[in-house]
Amino acid sequence: MIQFPRPAVSRPSERGVIPFITQRKGEEAAPANLCLLRRRRGSELRLFYADEDPRDRPVRDMLWARCSFSMDAGGMPVGEPQWKFMHPYRQMVTMLANRCQVCTRPARTPLGWIFLAGPKDEDPAAPLIWTDQPPVCARHVRTTAKLCPHMDENPMVFLATSAPLYGAIGCVYGRPAGGGLDVVERPDGPVTFDDPRAPMLLGSKLVRRLSSFRVLDMNELFAELEAAA
Repeated sequence: MIQFPRPAVSRPSERGVIPFITQRKGEEAAPANLCLLRRRRGSELRLFYADEDPRDRPVRDMLWARCSFSMDAGGMPVGEPQWKFMHPYRQMVTMLANRCQVCTRPARTPLGWIFLAGPKDEDPAAPLIWTDQPPVCARHVRTTAKLCPHMDENPMVFLATSAPLYGAIGCVYGRPAGGGLDVVERPDGPVTFDDPRAPMLLGSKLVRRLSSFRVLDMNELFAELEAAA
């Protein structure tokens, strides 16, 4: 498991801050050495790494995508940011611990956790709202809104008091008609932990479900945070 850097300080770049979860140049997916095995006789097939160890199943026994790390002695990522990609393990560990995706400090505020989405990404009235974006601390709300192009510096702000773990985004493996082992499904949304496909999923983004939240704009959020301080 990643040990969060202390102190967790964001590194500057020509675009300002580089979020901790951003994948860096040179960080690559590990060679595929996946296999299908049964844990015991008569049990269902499950996806495994041939050289698996406990770190490969960090959440609810779900297999997690391996990716190399480019980090300094203090535990901070180094290298040119690949802005379109989140490092699968750093995304997972910040989401799991409810740490800020930018600086890794605890993200909880006096009012709850702050999750951001693009201004048109979500329908607040939808029966289910989930996110693969780890929370942000109050200090880095504006930074995240500025760094993420689809937020257009005007994100939809979800202030949540409850956001339980829900599942993971990833690829479902199986045996295609031609035999062997390969990806047989790329679900559009998350696979829940109790989904029948979960034993065959290689997760790459941990997902939380927003179950108790309010939707605010940036001005409303900071006004409430100031009043609660």
